[in-house]
Amino acid sequence: MGKEAKLNPLYIFQDGFLRRKDNTLVLEGEEKKKYIPVENLLEIKVFGEMDINKRALEFLSTHQIPVHFFNRYGHFIGSFVPIQHNTNGSTILKQAEFYSDSQKRLGIARKFVSGAMENMGAVCSYYSRRGKTLGITAAEVKVAKHQVEKSNTISELMAMEGQFREKYYAQFDRILENEDFQMEKRTRQPPQNHLNTLISFGNSVLYSTVLTEILKTPLDPRIGFLHSTNFRRHSLNLDIAEIFKPIIVDRSIFQVVNRKQIGPEHFRGVENGIYLNQEGKKEFLKAMEDHLRMTIHHERLKRKVSFKSLIRHEGYKLIKHMIENREYDPYKLGA
Repeated sequence: MGKEAKLNPLYIFQDGFLRRKDNTLVLEGEEKKKYIPVENLLEIKVFGEMDINKRALEFLSTHQIPVHFFNRYGHFIGSFVPIQHNTNGSTILKQAEFYSDSQKRLGIARKFVSGAMENMGAVCSYYSRRGKTLGITAAEVKVAKHQVEKSNTISELMAMEGQFREKYYAQFDRILENEDFQMEKRTRQPPQNHLNTLISFGNSVLYSTVLTEILKTPLDPRIGFLHSTNFRRHSLNLDIAEIFKPIIVDRSIFQVVNRKQIGPEHFRGVENGIYLNQEGKKEFLKAMEDHLRMTIHHERLKRKVSFKSLIRHEGYKLIKHMIENREYDPYKLGA
């Protein structure tokens, strides 16, 4: 993986126009201009109403900087992805081979689901050790993972993952013990309460973050394994995100709620749903960035790495599995 570059994402909330000026970017809003140097820019995530011209896109493409777009509710709606200099034919062919072979595809998809279950279980274990009485134990995770290994189809596997995640989400009320943030049940598009809104927003942002990290590898993000490769623009980022949702999104939720960084005043009701206002989005994104930048000591790499780097590392482990026949072992929290 090499030494980590100090690259940062840029979140744009204001309305305006993004253009190139010489060797930098300029964001022009109603009140002021903001100059954006690209040397340390990892990605751009746009939440406001922004116009961008071709010269700016060409400039971003040259510097390999993707732009991710979100609608006014915070839903991830698409990306501008520069031409991938890292992509190579042999890796894409291997991805296609493993996707086309039902058993090879199922084998990788099982790993994504078992890794997600393991990390959901690790989050529950953390709070159980702190006195919370939760309905998911290490023994239940072991049983669920055993069932995953016996799955015969992708649809069966996704059903198992969905059922386990619903049970996991049901533990959030006991973890948070906050009347303003209760699960009741998982609702989407639109989310129906504060907690569901945080989950939906966090997952949406994570999908774009994972996509940015995949683009640094030779993998083609359009070819996933758990999520079908079809008319959807990208699917591999959805696969890898399953592993990291409990680590990045859910722990960010517990932080902002328990520390009262986000409260009911950060939400608004729109079109039969509830969404974060601009201030709420900013607060949540700060928490997510904190978790993404958090470092751990990696035993195999023999050094400290950030969780953002671990997301990219999942891609390289997949490549070694497909090309070098190494066993793919998804990242597990605390392992």
